[in-house]
Amino acid sequence: MILDLYYAKRFLQWFLVITAVLMSLVMLIDLSEQFRRFDAQDLGFGQLLVLTWLNAPAALSEFLPLIMILTTIVLFVGMARSSELVVTRAIGRSGIRALLPPVVVALIIGALAVSTLNPIVAATANRYKALAESYRQPGAAAAVSLTGEGLWLRQGGQNGQSVIHAGNYRGDADKLFLYDVSILTYAPEGGPTRRTIAKEAWLDGEDWVLRDAKVWQLVVGVNPERGARQYDELRLPTNLTNERIRDTLGFAEGISIYDLPHTVTALQEAGFSTTRFRVWLQVELARPLFLVAMVMVGAAFTMRHTRLGGTGVAVLTSVLLGFALYFVHNFARILGENGQIPVLLAAWAPPVASILLTMGLLLHAEDG
Repeated sequence: MILDLYYAKRFLQWFLVITAVLMSLVMLIDLSEQFRRFDAQDLGFGQLLVLTWLNAPAALSEFLPLIMILTTIVLFVGMARSSELVVTRAIGRSGIRALLPPVVVALIIGALAVSTLNPIVAATANRYKALAESYRQPGAAAAVSLTGEGLWLRQGGQNGQSVIHAGNYRGDADKLFLYDVSILTYAPEGGPTRRTIAKEAWLDGEDWVLRDAKVWQLVVGVNPERGARQYDELRLPTNLTNERIRDTLGFAEGISIYDLPHTVTALQEAGFSTTRFRVWLQVELARPLFLVAMVMVGAAFTMRHTRLGGTGVAVLTSVLLGFALYFVHNFARILGENGQIPVLLAAWAPPVASILLTMGLLLHAEDG
């Protein structure tokens, strides 16, 4: 038990050190990227630093597998050089038994990443998008939200804000079509000035094109129906784009894992596609296993004495195999989002297969 705690403590110490070093480098690079991205807006250093800090949780979540495999490599290479693994085997413990404490710590870190880091990433990612948009276009904020009640969009400009609701949508290669559209336009002072409904709408350049539209002017003391006008086709200016709406509709990372099941259920009831959200939910639930797989990949080639030589090749092999696993993991996720493989297979197959493969390598090494 004391030896297990020692291994777990060493693993956690190296994890914290590598996390601090790597995140410092990532934040410095991201800060320089914020300077480049918002060069035209002439933002202050404090504003750019806030944007960098808002990106930090998402970066940490993205780099967790790399941190895990580097931690494992540093731990076991150090223990091999100090002959601690030799002593461990000499007292009757196998290398696989020595791997158990790091695996348990990885599971705990993975559980914390799912239960705690994920909601933080969702909140900071949404805040970053809102702040970045307000800096790029002051007074012209726009937002996109997909709920069980349909698709909601907000756009702004010098003439005020508009809230757009669509009962359903359909996208093809070039256009995004909205159906049963309702637009409520507000004056810069905040009061509603116009209501527009249409059977169908799509973006054409910098305009919304509305088909079979009807417009009511909302003026105090005047019956809106009296001045209502019907249009076969109506154009309204907008600052939204097809690309931006598509990106936001697929932005599952901005939804906390605690809200994802409800979101998926609501979207299914409304008739929207939920494949991307279901894949993201299963990928997050499988994250602890994926981190364990990274630990085992790192250990498979480094739990050997340095006298045998080839330490550099073993470390390089572990890192390359870790990157290959990460690539396969992301590739399977993309296939799942496109509906080419089942959701559960896309999320759970890569970590489970990696654990079984590395367990086979470890058993072969121990028997040898």
